[in-house]
Amino acid sequence: MTKLNRSIERGLMVLEVVHRSGASSLAFLADQTDLPKATLLRICATLENRRWIIRRSSDGCYQLGSAFPHSGGMPELVDRLVAVAKEEIVRLSEDTGLGVDLAAAIGEGRTEIVDTTRVFKKHGVYPDTVGFRPSPTVSALGFAFLMGLFETGDVETLQRVENGPSREIDGALPELSKSLKEGTKRGFAIRAHGHWGRAVDYGELPAAIAVPIISGTEAVGALNLVWNASDQRVEDVATAHLRRLRSAAKRIGQSYAEFT
Repeated sequence: MTKLNRSIERGLMVLEVVHRSGASSLAFLADQTDLPKATLLRICATLENRRWIIRRSSDGCYQLGSAFPHSGGMPELVDRLVAVAKEEIVRLSEDTGLGVDLAAAIGEGRTEIVDTTRVFKKHGVYPDTVGFRPSPTVSALGFAFLMGLFETGDVETLQRVENGPSREIDGALPELSKSLKEGTKRGFAIRAHGHWGRAVDYGELPAAIAVPIISGTEAVGALNLVWNASDQRVEDVATAHLRRLRSAAKRIGQSYAEFT
């Protein structure tokens, strides 16, 4: 009988636990695999380097990454955005005391949240948002990305959004170009009044401000600050933190362009 490779077998054990159980802490992985934490850290670091798993910025738990083989996986460019933005969003969250969501472009004017720093006990808003696809018109992240398309002159994609199914623009202002101009003049996108979305199953109504992430001449995603709407007004958060938010988005865009 051919001798098995012990390292690969251990790595597969970790993947099986994460695939079966979802987001898993290091302690949970140790309990399920009977492996020492030091060994697990090396295995997880290797798997994370390959993007087969990711370590969430919010709580340090591991979940399947976008490079894990499955149908409908996210493209390599999304992996690039997550990699270059991870430290930046954690720093932004620590500096502002607010949650931060990172959204990546997935085509047709849509985005998907690919990383977050939200912690329910700290920010009071629903934390499990990775994988959620915000509305392009009534969410802050989705609309910020449209602002990025507007800024970079991607008229074709904007027209597809504007002429898309009515459910995609439900609650949006009738004239998309007019609202995009207003958002660009304001300098950030906001959530439509009363909008919850599927990613807020518990917690308080969130408020958010968001800006596009632009790399060269291409809008590649969006970045937001999110908080319990009853804690602070949008205007106050924008006054205090918009400069930091925009600077973080700019650095992420530059790093994205330089990433190899």
